[in-house]
Amino acid sequence: MKLEELAGRLFEIAEESGVPHMAVGAIAAGTYGIPRATKDVDFLVATDEDRGIRQLMEAFQPLVKFDPQVQFDTLTWGKRWVGVSATIPAYKVELFEIFDDPFVQSEFSRRTRTYVPILGREIHVPTAEDIVVQKLRWARPKDLDDARDVLAVQGPENLDMAYIEKWCETHATTERLRRVLAEIPPL
Repeated sequence: MKLEELAGRLFEIAEESGVPHMAVGAIAAGTYGIPRATKDVDFLVATDEDRGIRQLMEAFQPLVKFDPQVQFDTLTWGKRWVGVSATIPAYKVELFEIFDDPFVQSEFSRRTRTYVPILGREIHVPTAEDIVVQKLRWARPKDLDDARDVLAVQGPENLDMAYIEKWCETHATTERLRRVLAEIPPL
């Protein structure tokens, strides 16, 4: 099974479950930027551990087997549950629990249903602006590439740059934003 097939089925199951969620990671960034290879499917889930997370973990069976032990993610500062698909090849599926961070709360409240070409369906994703802010905040090389790609494909003139700049100032990532903008090749 291809990752896109697995992800499409998981987003369909998540939608049917009624658990508030959205895509994050490479699938979300590729929606607005340049899709890149990935070996995982990432969800941000807006419910507590006993309700939504467990509900999704059960709904995803038998497609995904989750480790029952929650992990603390040092990059996102939140809890995550990691599963492995029963497909060949196997893919990682991660459920990140929404937490009490002003940006994460804002990002989730602004999520939108958007057609994702790689999945051939509409799913909940962050806005392009929120992806840029989050990727600049995480700042791994692939995240900075994703932020640059979203800015390049969408065009800064078409994005709410005041919103992006406000959060970059809050997160002390303004210099990263400047660097990424400077890396966008001229047309």
